[in-house]
Amino acid sequence: MRILFIGDIFGKPGREIVRRAVPALIERESIDFVVANVENSAAGFGVTGDIADVILGYGVDAMTSGNHVWDKKEILDYIPRQPKLIRPANFPTGAPGRGSYLGRTRTGEPIGVINVMGRIFMSPLDDPFAVAQKEVEAMRGKARVILVDFHAEATSEKVAMGWHLDGRVTGVFGTHTHVQTADDRILPKGTAYLTDVGMTGPHDSIIGVTTEVALGRFLNGMPARFESATGPGRLNAVLITADQSTGRATAIQRLNLSATEVDALAAPQTTGH
Repeated sequence: MRILFIGDIFGKPGREIVRRAVPALIERESIDFVVANVENSAAGFGVTGDIADVILGYGVDAMTSGNHVWDKKEILDYIPRQPKLIRPANFPTGAPGRGSYLGRTRTGEPIGVINVMGRIFMSPLDDPFAVAQKEVEAMRGKARVILVDFHAEATSEKVAMGWHLDGRVTGVFGTHTHVQTADDRILPKGTAYLTDVGMTGPHDSIIGVTTEVALGRFLNGMPARFESATGPGRLNAVLITADQSTGRATAIQRLNLSATEVDALAAPQTTGH
C-alpha cells in the first residue's frame, strides 16, 4: 500500500499546488490513499467547509487539523457532518467532530487516520499519549494500516510519540511547525516516522506569513495582523509504503517539491524511440 501524507496546507498557494500535485503523484507513484493537514488552508488560519470540499475534490481522502481548526466559526457546523475532516482526539469531551477516521483505499482496503495534539508550548489538552493509545486500540480491530498526525510544537514530544507508538501504528508524522525535518526513518518495530512533514504553501515567507509583517513582530515587538504570503507554493509531504497484512511500514520518502517540479510531474510523459 502506498500512502501520501501532505504537510500543513497554507492558504491559496498551498491549495493550488495540491490541486496540481495530487493527481500527478497518485498516477506517477501509484498512491492508494492521500492524507493532508488542512488547518491553515483558509488564508492561513483555519478551514471552511467549502475549502475542505474543494481539497477532497483534488484527490485527498482524509484531512487532519490542529490548534487552528476552530479559527473559522462555520467549521463548527461542518465538521460533525464530514467524517473525513478530523480534529485532535484529545480535545475535551463535547468538542465537535471526531479524532479518527476509518477510510478505504482505492482498492477497498481499510486504513485508519488518527489526529492528536501536543501539550508543550501549546494549549492544554488531554494527555495525547494516553488518548493516542486509546484511539489506536479502538482502530486496530478495523484496520491494520494506521496513520497518526501528531500536531505539536516540541521536537522532543514528537519523537517521544514516535517511540510510544512504534510497532502499534504504520506511521507517526508531526505537523504544526511548517518546517520540514530530515529525520525520516522506520523505527525498529516498523513504524515510519518524521518529526515534521513541513508546509505546503508559500515558502518565500515566514512559515507562510508575509515576511515583512512577521519580521516586524520580531524587530519591534508590536502587534500586527498576520496575512498569508502569496507567490508560488512548495509541496512538503511524505510518501510511505506499507505491508497491508502486518501494518508495518517498509519504506519512507520525504518530498519537497517546488512549483516547477510539480509541473514537471504533471507534464505528459514521453518515451524515446
